[in-house]
Amino acid sequence: MVSQEQRRRQLAREKFLRQQQRRTESRRKSRVRNSVVGAVLGVVLVGSVVSYTAGVFKSDGKKANAGAKVSPSASPTSKAPDPCAKPAAGTVKPLSWKKEPAMTIDTSAKYTMKLATTCGDIGIALKTAAAPHTVNSFNFLAGQGYFDHTKCHRLTNEGIYVLQCGDPKGTGTGGPGYTIPDENLKDTSLKGNVYPAGTVAMANTYNAATKQGRNSGGSQFFLVYQDSQLPPDYTPFGTIDAAGMNVLKKIASAGAQPMDPTTGNTAPNATIVINKATVTKS
Repeated sequence: MVSQEQRRRQLAREKFLRQQQRRTESRRKSRVRNSVVGAVLGVVLVGSVVSYTAGVFKSDGKKANAGAKVSPSASPTSKAPDPCAKPAAGTVKPLSWKKEPAMTIDTSAKYTMKLATTCGDIGIALKTAAAPHTVNSFNFLAGQGYFDHTKCHRLTNEGIYVLQCGDPKGTGTGGPGYTIPDENLKDTSLKGNVYPAGTVAMANTYNAATKQGRNSGGSQFFLVYQDSQLPPDYTPFGTIDAAGMNVLKKIASAGAQPMDPTTGNTAPNATIVINKATVTKS
Protein backbone atom coordinates (compact mmCIF):
# COMPACT_ATOMS: atom_id res chain seq x y z
CA MET A 1 0.00 0.00 0.00
CA VAL A 2 1.34 3.44 -0.98
CA SER A 3 1.82 5.74 1.95
CA GLN A 4 0.72 9.35 1.93
CA GLU A 5 4.35 10.48 1.83
CA GLN A 6 5.14 8.22 -1.13
CA ARG A 7 2.05 9.50 -2.96
CA ARG A 8 3.14 13.09 -2.30
CA ARG A 9 6.61 12.36 -3.70
CA GLN A 10 5.14 10.64 -6.77
CA LEU A 11 2.91 13.65 -7.50
CA ALA A 12 5.89 15.96 -7.03
CA ARG A 13 7.96 13.93 -9.51
CA GLU A 14 5.13 13.96 -12.06
CA LYS A 15 4.76 17.71 -11.65
CA PHE A 16 8.50 18.16 -12.12
CA LEU A 17 8.47 16.00 -15.26
CA ARG A 18 5.55 18.00 -16.71
CA GLN A 19 7.43 21.25 -16.04
CA GLN A 20 10.55 19.88 -17.68
CA GLN A 21 8.54 18.73 -20.70
CA ARG A 22 6.94 22.18 -21.04
CA ARG A 23 10.35 23.87 -20.81
CA THR A 24 11.82 21.52 -23.43
CA GLU A 25 8.89 22.12 -25.80
CA SER A 26 9.17 25.88 -25.26
CA ARG A 27 12.91 25.82 -26.06
CA ARG A 28 12.25 23.70 -29.19
CA LYS A 29 9.61 26.13 -30.47
CA SER A 30 11.93 29.04 -29.73
CA ARG A 31 14.74 27.42 -31.72
CA VAL A 32 12.42 26.77 -34.66
CA ARG A 33 11.07 30.31 -34.55
CA ASN A 34 14.53 31.83 -34.35
CA SER A 35 15.84 29.66 -37.17
CA VAL A 36 12.98 30.79 -39.41
CA VAL A 37 13.59 34.45 -38.59
CA GLY A 38 17.31 33.98 -39.13
CA ALA A 39 16.73 32.32 -42.47
CA VAL A 40 14.52 35.17 -43.67
CA LEU A 41 17.01 37.78 -42.54
CA GLY A 42 19.82 35.78 -44.10
CA VAL A 43 18.12 35.80 -47.48
CA VAL A 44 17.80 39.56 -47.38
CA LEU A 45 21.19 40.38 -45.92
CA VAL A 46 23.30 37.80 -47.72
CA GLY A 47 21.71 38.60 -51.06
CA SER A 48 22.44 42.29 -50.68
CA VAL A 49 25.88 42.04 -49.09
CA VAL A 50 27.20 39.41 -51.49
CA SER A 51 26.09 41.50 -54.44
CA TYR A 52 27.62 44.65 -53.03
CA THR A 53 30.96 43.21 -51.96
CA ALA A 54 31.34 41.20 -55.14
CA GLY A 55 31.41 44.45 -57.09
CA VAL A 56 28.11 43.93 -58.82
CA PHE A 57 26.92 46.74 -61.10
CA LYS A 58 30.26 48.33 -61.94
CA SER A 59 30.12 49.94 -65.33
CA ASP A 60 33.74 50.08 -66.37
CA GLY A 61 35.67 48.61 -63.46
CA LYS A 62 35.96 52.04 -61.86
CA LYS A 63 32.53 53.42 -61.05
CA ALA A 64 29.78 51.49 -59.31
CA ASN A 65 26.63 52.78 -60.89
CA ALA A 66 23.67 50.55 -60.27
CA GLY A 67 22.33 49.01 -57.16
CA ALA A 68 23.48 45.90 -55.50
CA LYS A 69 21.67 47.11 -52.38
CA VAL A 70 18.39 47.06 -54.23
CA SER A 71 17.65 43.42 -54.28
CA PRO A 72 18.00 40.47 -51.94
CA SER A 73 18.34 37.08 -53.54
CA ALA A 74 15.30 35.20 -54.68
CA SER A 75 14.56 31.78 -53.28
CA PRO A 76 15.42 28.89 -55.58
CA THR A 77 12.36 27.71 -57.47
CA SER A 78 11.70 24.79 -59.75
CA LYS A 79 12.06 25.89 -63.33
CA ALA A 80 8.68 26.57 -64.93
CA PRO A 81 8.01 26.47 -68.68
CA ASP A 82 9.49 29.51 -70.39
CA PRO A 83 6.58 31.88 -71.17
CA CYS A 84 8.63 34.06 -73.52
CA ALA A 85 9.65 34.01 -77.17
CA LYS A 86 13.14 33.73 -78.60
CA PRO A 87 15.14 36.99 -78.67
CA ALA A 88 15.24 39.00 -81.88
CA ALA A 89 18.36 38.71 -84.01
CA GLY A 90 21.12 41.09 -83.01
CA THR A 91 23.83 41.69 -80.44
CA VAL A 92 24.42 44.10 -77.60
CA LYS A 93 26.43 47.21 -78.50
CA PRO A 94 29.56 47.71 -76.33
CA LEU A 95 28.94 51.41 -75.63
CA SER A 96 30.43 53.65 -72.95
CA TRP A 97 30.70 57.37 -72.26
CA LYS A 98 32.85 59.37 -69.87
CA LYS A 99 30.18 61.81 -68.67
CA GLU A 100 26.44 62.24 -68.36
CA PRO A 101 24.82 63.39 -71.62
CA ALA A 102 23.83 67.02 -72.02
CA MET A 103 20.20 67.84 -71.27
CA THR A 104 18.22 67.58 -74.50
CA ILE A 105 14.70 66.71 -73.36
CA ASP A 106 11.89 69.19 -72.79
CA THR A 107 11.39 68.92 -69.04
CA SER A 108 7.87 70.34 -69.32
CA ALA A 109 6.76 67.65 -71.80
CA LYS A 110 5.55 64.10 -71.26
CA TYR A 111 7.70 61.16 -72.30
CA THR A 112 7.01 57.45 -72.45
CA MET A 113 9.37 54.51 -72.72
CA LYS A 114 8.50 51.27 -74.46
CA LEU A 115 10.41 48.09 -73.74
CA ALA A 116 9.68 45.65 -76.54
CA THR A 117 10.68 42.40 -74.84
CA THR A 118 10.62 38.71 -75.65
CA CYS A 119 7.78 38.39 -73.14
CA GLY A 120 5.67 41.28 -74.46
CA ASP A 121 5.68 45.07 -74.52
CA ILE A 122 6.13 47.04 -71.29
CA GLY A 123 4.96 50.64 -71.52
CA ILE A 124 6.25 53.15 -68.98
CA ALA A 125 5.05 56.71 -68.33
CA LEU A 126 8.18 58.65 -67.38
CA LYS A 127 8.29 61.27 -64.61
CA THR A 128 10.09 63.88 -66.65
CA ALA A 129 9.64 66.93 -64.43
CA ALA A 130 10.43 65.04 -61.22
CA ALA A 131 13.46 63.12 -62.54
CA PRO A 132 14.84 65.10 -65.52
CA HIS A 133 18.42 63.78 -65.36
CA THR A 134 17.19 60.18 -65.25
CA VAL A 135 14.69 60.59 -68.07
CA ASN A 136 17.22 62.50 -70.17
CA SER A 137 19.76 59.71 -69.67
CA PHE A 138 17.27 57.02 -70.70
CA ASN A 139 16.25 59.07 -73.72
CA PHE A 140 19.91 59.26 -74.72
CA LEU A 141 20.74 55.61 -74.05
CA ALA A 142 17.63 54.31 -75.82
CA GLY A 143 18.42 56.51 -78.81
CA GLN A 144 21.89 54.95 -78.98
CA GLY A 145 20.46 51.43 -78.93
CA TYR A 146 22.19 50.82 -75.61
CA PHE A 147 19.41 48.63 -74.15
CA ASP A 148 18.68 46.67 -77.33
CA HIS A 149 19.23 42.89 -77.00
CA THR A 150 20.09 43.15 -73.30
CA LYS A 151 18.66 40.60 -70.89
CA CYS A 152 17.14 41.32 -67.50
CA HIS A 153 19.54 39.64 -65.12
CA ARG A 154 17.79 39.47 -61.76
CA LEU A 155 14.37 38.55 -60.40
CA THR A 156 13.63 38.66 -56.68
CA ASN A 157 10.63 36.95 -55.16
CA GLU A 158 11.32 37.21 -51.44
CA GLY A 159 11.63 40.35 -49.34
CA ILE A 160 11.13 42.59 -52.35
CA TYR A 161 9.52 41.82 -55.68
CA VAL A 162 11.39 43.29 -58.62
CA LEU A 163 12.81 42.51 -62.03
CA GLN A 164 16.15 44.22 -62.64
CA CYS A 165 17.37 45.16 -66.12
CA GLY A 166 19.57 47.67 -67.94
CA ASP A 167 22.95 45.96 -67.84
CA PRO A 168 24.44 45.31 -71.30
CA LYS A 169 26.68 42.61 -69.79
CA GLY A 170 23.71 40.78 -68.33
CA THR A 171 25.59 40.07 -65.13
CA GLY A 172 24.91 43.09 -62.96
CA THR A 173 28.41 44.48 -63.52
CA GLY A 174 27.75 46.78 -66.48
CA GLY A 175 26.90 50.42 -66.96
CA PRO A 176 27.23 53.35 -69.34
CA GLY A 177 30.50 54.66 -67.88
CA TYR A 178 28.88 57.66 -66.20
CA THR A 179 26.60 58.18 -63.21
CA ILE A 180 23.55 60.38 -62.71
CA PRO A 181 22.22 62.10 -59.57
CA ASP A 182 19.50 60.71 -57.33
CA GLU A 183 16.16 62.38 -57.96
CA ASN A 184 12.56 62.37 -56.79
CA LEU A 185 13.28 60.55 -53.52
CA LYS A 186 10.32 62.31 -51.89
CA ASP A 187 7.83 61.14 -54.48
CA THR A 188 4.34 61.02 -52.98
CA SER A 189 3.92 57.43 -54.18
CA LEU A 190 6.60 56.23 -51.76
CA LYS A 191 4.55 55.95 -48.59
CA GLY A 192 5.68 54.01 -45.54
CA ASN A 193 8.96 52.97 -47.17
CA VAL A 194 7.09 51.03 -49.85
CA TYR A 195 7.73 51.10 -53.58
CA PRO A 196 4.28 50.25 -54.95
CA ALA A 197 3.67 47.76 -57.72
CA GLY A 198 4.11 49.40 -61.10
CA THR A 199 7.03 51.59 -60.04
CA VAL A 200 10.17 51.83 -62.19
CA ALA A 201 13.22 53.02 -60.24
CA MET A 202 16.97 53.30 -60.55
CA ALA A 203 19.32 50.80 -59.00
CA ASN A 204 22.37 52.21 -57.21
CA THR A 205 25.06 51.34 -54.68
CA TYR A 206 23.92 53.57 -51.82
CA ASN A 207 24.73 52.12 -48.40
CA ALA A 208 22.43 53.54 -45.72
CA ALA A 209 24.70 52.33 -42.91
CA THR A 210 27.74 54.24 -44.16
CA LYS A 211 25.78 56.88 -46.10
CA GLN A 212 28.10 56.25 -49.03
CA GLY A 213 27.09 55.81 -52.66
CA ARG A 214 24.69 58.64 -53.34
CA ASN A 215 24.27 59.70 -56.99
CA SER A 216 25.56 56.36 -58.24
CA GLY A 217 22.80 55.50 -60.71
CA GLY A 218 23.86 54.40 -64.20
CA SER A 219 21.74 52.36 -66.58
CA GLN A 220 20.39 49.59 -64.37
CA PHE A 221 16.80 49.89 -63.20
CA PHE A 222 14.16 47.74 -61.57
CA LEU A 223 10.48 47.16 -62.23
CA VAL A 224 8.30 46.47 -59.20
CA TYR A 225 5.67 43.78 -59.79
CA GLN A 226 4.38 43.67 -56.19
CA ASP A 227 4.49 46.25 -53.39
CA SER A 228 8.01 46.12 -51.96
CA GLN A 229 9.37 47.37 -48.64
CA LEU A 230 12.34 49.60 -49.50
CA PRO A 231 13.70 52.86 -48.09
CA PRO A 232 13.29 55.84 -50.44
CA ASP A 233 16.87 55.71 -51.72
CA TYR A 234 16.21 54.74 -55.33
CA THR A 235 15.03 57.28 -57.92
CA PRO A 236 11.44 56.49 -58.97
CA PHE A 237 11.19 57.71 -62.55
CA GLY A 238 8.30 55.87 -64.18
CA THR A 239 5.03 53.98 -63.87
CA ILE A 240 4.25 50.77 -65.77
CA ASP A 241 1.01 50.58 -67.77
CA ALA A 242 -1.60 47.82 -67.27
CA ALA A 243 -0.44 45.73 -70.21
CA GLY A 244 3.14 45.98 -69.02
CA MET A 245 2.15 44.82 -65.54
CA ASN A 246 0.59 41.70 -67.04
CA VAL A 247 3.85 40.99 -68.85
CA LEU A 248 5.84 41.58 -65.66
CA LYS A 249 3.62 39.25 -63.63
CA LYS A 250 4.00 36.56 -66.29
CA ILE A 251 7.77 36.82 -65.95
CA ALA A 252 7.57 36.72 -62.14
CA SER A 253 5.24 33.70 -62.20
CA ALA A 254 7.91 31.67 -64.01
CA GLY A 255 10.15 32.04 -60.96
CA ALA A 256 13.88 32.52 -60.55
CA GLN A 257 17.00 30.40 -60.58
CA PRO A 258 19.17 29.75 -57.51
CA MET A 259 21.64 32.48 -56.66
CA ASP A 260 24.78 32.56 -58.76
CA PRO A 261 27.61 32.59 -56.19
CA THR A 262 29.83 34.57 -58.55
CA THR A 263 27.49 37.47 -59.26
CA GLY A 264 24.92 37.19 -56.48
CA ASN A 265 22.16 37.25 -59.12
CA THR A 266 18.99 35.19 -59.17
CA ALA A 267 18.23 35.15 -62.89
CA PRO A 268 14.60 34.85 -64.02
CA ASN A 269 13.57 31.51 -65.46
CA ALA A 270 11.80 33.39 -68.24
CA THR A 271 13.99 34.39 -71.17
CA ILE A 272 13.40 38.10 -70.72
CA VAL A 273 15.39 40.13 -73.24
CA ILE A 274 14.77 43.74 -74.28
CA ASN A 275 14.66 43.49 -78.06
CA LYS A 276 14.23 47.26 -78.43
CA ALA A 277 13.87 50.22 -76.08
CA THR A 278 12.41 53.50 -77.29
CA VAL A 279 11.64 56.79 -75.56
CA THR A 280 9.00 58.98 -77.16
CA LYS A 281 7.86 62.52 -76.47
CA SER A 282 4.07 62.63 -76.12
